[in-house]
Amino acid sequence: MKRILSILAAVLLALCSCAGADGSSARLAAETFDSGFALSHATFNGMLSASDGKIYYVLCSDSIDAGAQMYSYDPATNQIRHLGDLTEASGEKGLKAIPQGKSHVNFVEWNGKLYFATHVGYYTIQNGIEKMGVPPLGYKRYPGGHFLSYDIASGVFQNLGNAPAEQGILAMSMDTKRSRLYGLTWPNGYFLRLDLATHDLKNLGPTSKEGEVGNGANYRVLCRSLPVDPEDGSVYFTTADGDILRYRYDSDSLETVQGENLRKDYFGSFNPSAGGGMAYNWRQTFWYAPEKMIYGLHGRSGYLFRFNPRVPRVEVIERLASEPSKRSGMYDSFAYGYLSFALGPDGRTVYYLTTGPAAGNAPRPRRGRAEDLRLVTYDIPTAKYEDHGAIFLPDGQRPTLVHSIAIARDNAIYALASFNRNGRQMSDLIRVRMK
Repeated sequence: MKRILSILAAVLLALCSCAGADGSSARLAAETFDSGFALSHATFNGMLSASDGKIYYVLCSDSIDAGAQMYSYDPATNQIRHLGDLTEASGEKGLKAIPQGKSHVNFVEWNGKLYFATHVGYYTIQNGIEKMGVPPLGYKRYPGGHFLSYDIASGVFQNLGNAPAEQGILAMSMDTKRSRLYGLTWPNGYFLRLDLATHDLKNLGPTSKEGEVGNGANYRVLCRSLPVDPEDGSVYFTTADGDILRYRYDSDSLETVQGENLRKDYFGSFNPSAGGGMAYNWRQTFWYAPEKMIYGLHGRSGYLFRFNPRVPRVEVIERLASEPSKRSGMYDSFAYGYLSFALGPDGRTVYYLTTGPAAGNAPRPRRGRAEDLRLVTYDIPTAKYEDHGAIFLPDGQRPTLVHSIAIARDNAIYALASFNRNGRQMSDLIRVRMK
């Protein structure tokens, strides 16, 4: 009887998940693109809708012999162009080391160039947890991630600096006013800053216990988003314990913000030393210039909040989770929450690609596992939330593992998604148009 009830509950949840915000069967159609990279793997961030109208993106790889590949898509001509291999762009072609298999950060456009960073994609799994890849016989260890630039006009990559050996660059931001790049490494959580004018690269050390290389009480999942306050050059990020850390440009040092944190009842209760989620970390953020505040998302709970760094104060605004999740009282299905959260080109609309609720204690989605991908928007000035419905591919498939987003000037939404193509699960570019 318990098994029958469980099956009935799952069916009802699935039916609920396919409904729109008003209970109807609202659907959005997504089209797929073929970039021609057969080894493409789950991709996180790695996108930008640039000023030339093109969509720039990185397809990741978990192969020991192939690195991540960078592309551009031109909506005007419907053409995809391969721009380069990130291992080669990092100056490591022929090194026979663990390659630059990912870019885990979004591009930043400045003075005709795209700035970004590389990360490892080849892992060793220990007790079900991804660890830094152990090189097989004949291969060298991972050399460390790189800060890179790409000149849009000339198509030339430049290697700007690199992280310590066996440290990928997990998160990156740029202060264009002060010509600075900032990064947080995986797995140890070192905070890096790179001055582009002087080429001075500084490692300010570990920021959260032993990071994701630690065990037990020393383990801490690391923050994935480093918003910059352009007013004073400060960079903010969080820890799994809920502390908000600040890099001070004026003193070139790190400090803990006093008087405020992310340990909010609405976000939930977490054990920071346990894996399986982001704990109290914010998941994704952006600087909102009209209010001079940081808008962010707590991934597990789906709550939108804003952080005023000058008070300091965190204000919880609205649960931005999917409508089915809000109605059911459940979390969205990915334990970390989704990185596909960004401010649109109108400067006021927040776009969020998320999913329906997780049934019971279902494990976080892996490639090939069904997910109820949905598009949610939130208009900041009017505080209007809307779930636009479930997203389907032309053949009825549901895109999965969507942790990237780029909104074009015509409001078309681009993402990198996992889906089945000719019997093989892979990741590639998709586009969704709002009704």
